[in-house]
Amino acid sequence: MPMISDNPQAEPVEKKVLDHLVTAILLFDSDLCLKYINPAGEMLFRASSRHVLGQRADTLMPWPECPVAQRLRDALDTRQPFTEREVTVPLSDGHTIMVSCTVLPLHQSEASPEALVELCREDHHLRIVREKHLLSQHQATRALLRGLAHEIKNPLGGLRGAARLLEQEESFREYTRIIVGEVDRLHKLIDRMLGPSLLPRQERVNIHQVLEHVCGLLAAEHPDGPVIIRDYDPSIPDFKGDPDRLIQAVLNLAGNAVAASGPDGRVEFRTRVLRCFTIGNKRHRLVVRVEVVDDGEGISPDLLDRIFFPMVSGRPGGTGLGLPIAQELVNQHGGLIECESRPGKTRFFIYLPLEFPHG
Repeated sequence: MPMISDNPQAEPVEKKVLDHLVTAILLFDSDLCLKYINPAGEMLFRASSRHVLGQRADTLMPWPECPVAQRLRDALDTRQPFTEREVTVPLSDGHTIMVSCTVLPLHQSEASPEALVELCREDHHLRIVREKHLLSQHQATRALLRGLAHEIKNPLGGLRGAARLLEQEESFREYTRIIVGEVDRLHKLIDRMLGPSLLPRQERVNIHQVLEHVCGLLAAEHPDGPVIIRDYDPSIPDFKGDPDRLIQAVLNLAGNAVAASGPDGRVEFRTRVLRCFTIGNKRHRLVVRVEVVDDGEGISPDLLDRIFFPMVSGRPGGTGLGLPIAQELVNQHGGLIECESRPGKTRFFIYLPLEFPHG
C-alpha cells in the first residue's frame, strides 16, 4: 500500500478509503511515532488526531497483554506481519474492550519503513448480537403481553358488568365492591405491563434537562442520600423526542439505582456522544449514551439476562415492571437500554439516536 502523504493539501484515494473504515487504522513511522490515525481510531482511543499524532507506540498503547512497541519493531526488522487476537485494551474511562491487533510492515524502496496497525474490536460483533437479542426479546414479550391482555380483559369486563348488576342487591354490595376493585386493579396492572400505546410526542429535547429533572425528583424523595454525581458532556445537541417518556424511563432506572446504593452510596449520571454507532440493525451517525451508575451490591448473574422481562425483580417487593417499561419507552425513540453489573458497580446504558426523524 502506498504511504499516506504528509501534505495536508493532498488527499490520496487510500486516505479517503481508510477514513471511512469502521476498524481503527494507525500508521507508525520507522521511529514508531504515530503519523496517521483514521476516525475509527480516534473513536477507539477517544482522542482527536491532533492530540495523538506524534506519540510513540509505547505511550499510545501501553498494553500489558501485548507489548505493541516491541512487536512493531520486530515486524519492521523481520518484514513479517503478525496478528494478536483477544487483546484486552484498557480505556481512559475505566472501560476495557477486546481487539485483534494486526501489524503490517510497509517497506518501499525510496522511503523509510512504516508499520500499519489495524485494531478490530472483537466485542463489537458480540454487542450487536446482544442488542439484536434484546430487541427481539422485547418485541416477543410485547406480542405475548398484548395477546394475554386481550384474552384477560374480555372476561374481566364481563365480571365487572356482572358485579355491577349484583351490587344492586344490598346483601351482595360489600362483596361486589371487592370484585369491582380487583377487576380495576388487574386492568391497571395489564395497562402498566403494556406501557403507553400512543406514539411519543416529537419535540426538541435536551437530555441534560431530562436528567436534571430526574435528579430533582430523587433529591426531593431521598433528602438523606445517596450522593448524586453528574458527569455531563455539554456538547450534546438537542434531539426530537418525548421528554415526559424519557424522564419516566430514566426515573425507573434511577429509582433502582437509589434503592441499590442506599443512603450512604453514590449514584452517577454520565452522558457521552458516540459516533457511527449501531443500535440493532441500524447504524447512526450520532448517538447519545446516558449512563446510570450505582455502587450497590450488583445484579445477580442469573437475573441479568432476564431483568427486562415483566414481573422479574431482584428486590423484595419489586413489581418487575420498571425496567420493561423503561425499555419500551426508549425503544419508542429508536433507542435501547443495556446493563452490565458486578458487585460494587452496576451500569445501565441508554442509547438514543440524535438524528431528527426527517433530517
